[in-house]
Amino acid sequence: MPVETPNTLAQTIAHELNENVYLCYQCVKCTSGCPLADEFDLAPNQVMRALQLGEDDRVLHSKTIWLCASCQTCLTRCPQNIDLPRINDQLSMEAKKRGVKSAAPEIGLFRQVFLRNARILGRAYELGLILEMNLRTRQPFKDVPMGLQMVLKRKVSIFPHFARPPKRAKPAAQKENRIAYYPGCSLHSLSSELDHSTKAVFAELDVELYEPKGWTCCGSSPAHSSDHLLATTMPMKNLALIEQSGFREAVAPCTACYARFKTAQYDVSKDPELKKQVDDKIGYTYQNQVVVKSLLDVFDERVGLDAIARRVRKPLKDLKVASYYGCLLTRPPKVTHSDHPEYPMQMDRVVEKLGATPIDWSFKTECCGGSLSLTRTDIVLNLTRKIIDNARAVGADIITTSCPLCHVNLDTRQAALKLEQPMPVLFITQLMGLAFGLEPHALAVDKHMVDARQATGLQRFWKVGAHKSF
Repeated sequence: MPVETPNTLAQTIAHELNENVYLCYQCVKCTSGCPLADEFDLAPNQVMRALQLGEDDRVLHSKTIWLCASCQTCLTRCPQNIDLPRINDQLSMEAKKRGVKSAAPEIGLFRQVFLRNARILGRAYELGLILEMNLRTRQPFKDVPMGLQMVLKRKVSIFPHFARPPKRAKPAAQKENRIAYYPGCSLHSLSSELDHSTKAVFAELDVELYEPKGWTCCGSSPAHSSDHLLATTMPMKNLALIEQSGFREAVAPCTACYARFKTAQYDVSKDPELKKQVDDKIGYTYQNQVVVKSLLDVFDERVGLDAIARRVRKPLKDLKVASYYGCLLTRPPKVTHSDHPEYPMQMDRVVEKLGATPIDWSFKTECCGGSLSLTRTDIVLNLTRKIIDNARAVGADIITTSCPLCHVNLDTRQAALKLEQPMPVLFITQLMGLAFGLEPHALAVDKHMVDARQATGLQRFWKVGAHKSF
């Protein structure tokens, strides 16, 4: 029996995504939790209602479908489990397909530039991406002061990295304490601090990291908002590389990479046809033998909190810490399997073992607007200010995170916010390293834009006159 061609957007969504927009009964939980609702022309629930009423033209011309940051709050809270972020992705793709002019052209441009960048080089070249976006949006001097400071602190790679995966990876030596390590593009550039401190801390914990040669970009947000098959293929190509190397466990420190890996695994497990297409693309039949873990998963499940506590030489006493997880580390729970997607405690428990005081606060999983950093910086500044102000209001001395994209926004954007009192932002691995007795410089703390010594509880970790370049 021939398959009918979808006529309406609701039918297209049902056909492409197997999502039923008519299940929405307007409880408005999506809109009430959306961090960007004030920026939209159609609130999330209004997008669903317009689709139900067949107001396709109204939806396709909306800027909402382009501005969605895919923070997964709406999906996590939806009583009908409607995947609104993916629906927004499909709607923006459909708008482009039908020749509808984007209500946020800079976002479509960013997706195009990012994916071309990753396709040619194999990995995202962040400096080149920033420069091209500024030129093509006619803002050549945007963020110049911040950019110069980044260069001085060696936060950006001047030259691009080229990566090509091998046709088939050679098996690597297997050891009980060895796991695969996928750093992702940011850890080799803007967030090299996380790479340095992760390797240093794992060495202290006697966990050996194996970084497979030829790993490539996971696709991040531009891929999943442009092409679902591409968004699944890019991370699966790396998982195939890890599996061929003989590993059954991999840690992905970058939260965006972690989310893309987990989502790809979830999608191919639910869709045999998609898996077949991906296997054909990568030239390998993936066996689904790799368990992808975040840094916090490894600390909690493999290393153990007691082992972390035993390694502490310089307890972080008198330090009040706000643990910021970001939006993708725990959400959506059907993908991450997080028991507490809106109020996680993994990082807080590590902080407590380091001798510091974890602060209860309500912004643990709020979105910082990471996917909009280069396109709608005004929105990112607004979201970032809310997070920092809230952490300060509950009495935190510092914010800690494990997400490189969140760290870039929270740390580098503070100068533009002109805060009365800057808030130091450290990676959880840097806090662990300090408590383990490692030197701040060995943890790349000197690369941060906000001086960590501004936190009273951290000043004692620096020798008098040390690291004057801060």
